[in-house]
Amino acid sequence: MDFKKIEITKDKPQSKESVVATSRIQRRKFRVNLPKFGIPKFRFSKKGGMLIAVLVGVPVILLVILLIAVGIPARQIYADAKIAQSQLDTTYAAVKTQNLAEAKESLKGSKEKLETLNGSVGKLDWFGSIPVVGAYQKDLKSVVTAGIAGVEAGTISVEAIEPYADLLGLEEGASFVNKSTEERLQTAVTTIGKLAPALDKIADKLTIVRDEIDSIDPDRYPEKVKDKEIRQKVVDGKAQVNELADLFIDAKPFLTALPDLVGAEEEKTYLFLFQNDKELRPTGGFITAYAYFRMHKGKIEVIKSDDIYNLDNARRTKVAAPEEILKYHKEVYSLTLRDSNLSPDFLVSMQQFEELYDDVSNNLEIDGIFALDTHMLVEAMKILGPINAYGTTFTTEADDRCGGCPQVVYELEEYADRRVGYIRDNRKDIIGVLMSQIMQKALGVSPGEYWGRLFQMMLEEVQQKHMIAYFHDEGAQTGAEALNFAGRIKEYDGDYLHINDTNFAGAKSNMFTNHTVEQDIEVASDGTVTKTLTLGYKNTEPASPGCNLERGGLCLNGLLRNWIRVYVPEGSELLDFKGSEMDPVEKQELGKTVYEGFFTVRPEGQAQLKISYKLPFKVNSDEYKMLIQKQGGTLGHAYVIKINGKTVDGLELTTDKELKFKL
Repeated sequence: MDFKKIEITKDKPQSKESVVATSRIQRRKFRVNLPKFGIPKFRFSKKGGMLIAVLVGVPVILLVILLIAVGIPARQIYADAKIAQSQLDTTYAAVKTQNLAEAKESLKGSKEKLETLNGSVGKLDWFGSIPVVGAYQKDLKSVVTAGIAGVEAGTISVEAIEPYADLLGLEEGASFVNKSTEERLQTAVTTIGKLAPALDKIADKLTIVRDEIDSIDPDRYPEKVKDKEIRQKVVDGKAQVNELADLFIDAKPFLTALPDLVGAEEEKTYLFLFQNDKELRPTGGFITAYAYFRMHKGKIEVIKSDDIYNLDNARRTKVAAPEEILKYHKEVYSLTLRDSNLSPDFLVSMQQFEELYDDVSNNLEIDGIFALDTHMLVEAMKILGPINAYGTTFTTEADDRCGGCPQVVYELEEYADRRVGYIRDNRKDIIGVLMSQIMQKALGVSPGEYWGRLFQMMLEEVQQKHMIAYFHDEGAQTGAEALNFAGRIKEYDGDYLHINDTNFAGAKSNMFTNHTVEQDIEVASDGTVTKTLTLGYKNTEPASPGCNLERGGLCLNGLLRNWIRVYVPEGSELLDFKGSEMDPVEKQELGKTVYEGFFTVRPEGQAQLKISYKLPFKVNSDEYKMLIQKQGGTLGHAYVIKINGKTVDGLELTTDKELKFKL
């Protein structure tokens, strides 16, 4: 057998160059080399590295492009927004100073700046299609669109009232400079119907504003950014815009009916009632006097003024007093015109008044009823100055005889209510005479001297319910209610409170009595709400010596006999009622649950009532809302509101007030 020799040789060491070459071959053959121990080590081929570079690099490039595409327009939007805001501030200042020419020019500038901003925002319209983040671009677009529509509404408004600028006491408007005051009024009244088309245009613009702002969802925004409220500001802004738009749209029937109401074509007759708020009654005060006013094509005249007792004496039949008068009034057994305003809702009270008025001999047919109190009289005289009537000069200076009340208030009480040893004819027609003198003084001068301030004063007095109205015209009544000019008890979706006091004594003790209201609200974990009202009444002055009727004195500060009603959400459950001198009564009226009681307050004395009840609904959100309605004739009772033991607000109630609190 042949054998071959096998040569066995020892491996030679590899050179450095050989090792490098071998390593390169291995990397080409294997993408991933897993060592026996330790963390896997990833190794990539050239093609793999290029793929990763593409996958990472392309998004980075796209991101840079996106930042450029968004960032550059965003910077421009920010710059344009600052310019627009500055111009809007200028416009607001012009409107506030009531300079029509300046406001008109500034509104034009505001529209131009907002349209520029709208163009900048439009460059990001493509951004709006991106989920989530695109919603913010749409919100910005809505805000700008709403702003443009709002400015357009302002421009239409200025152009509409410009012809009547001097009658409203506004600056730099067109005027009837070559006409007498009476001719100016006649021209204004006969042409005021031309405002109707403008009202439609304004309503259309405000509808756009409301719809655009309604599209914004506050929940998209954070609650706070660096301790600054964000979401709540969005919520509040939406609410304010909606309230303004709704106010105008709802009030449009009144504004449309205005030419007819002021007698542009046919004459209108209104009954004016003077309510003495120093002797408080449900709608604002004891009805002491009345006057008939006739309006026709700008001419206003007082037909007749008289004491309300004389109007009552002209009624043909007597009507038995209702239960409330028999129970709480003093020795009064029949219902009279002067006591007919028993409901806190002015429309309801005036319908009761008219039932009795229809029985008055030789009464005049009327188109509506206005009621005003001493506060409005005083505010008018602060503008017009002293007024002379019946040989007396009436002023608004403080009078020590009534604890610093205006002198005109004391003189009216002196003239109307002091007992005298002879029969004084028309003892309270002084009110009508005084009102007539005020009107003559206001109309007998250039409108620019008084009318602007008088117009502003009237708007404030209406909001504070020192003047309220009831119209037979349905559209006018609806509009007056929208303007809060009608003294109505309102429907409300939430907590509600209206406290109504009735002075059934005859003395003017409300002049000297302070009112305080504390609301303690407890919200349980399940949303159940329990409330405790603490009502304080304090008479700060000594009794008037004139309350001794045998001496024939003037009784201003005497015993307050107060019938109180507390209106709360319908269906509320009464838990406790302390402080009433008669058994408390629970009833339902005007869409509310009412808690009723009675108490007295002597001069330099005080009284306190405590009423606890449970609301008929639970609070299922983190917001608590409430509407407090003011009683007409009151000056501003002090309110303190606590929720779960913490004071959340304190205010003087001078107007109806809607409040919202975070829980």
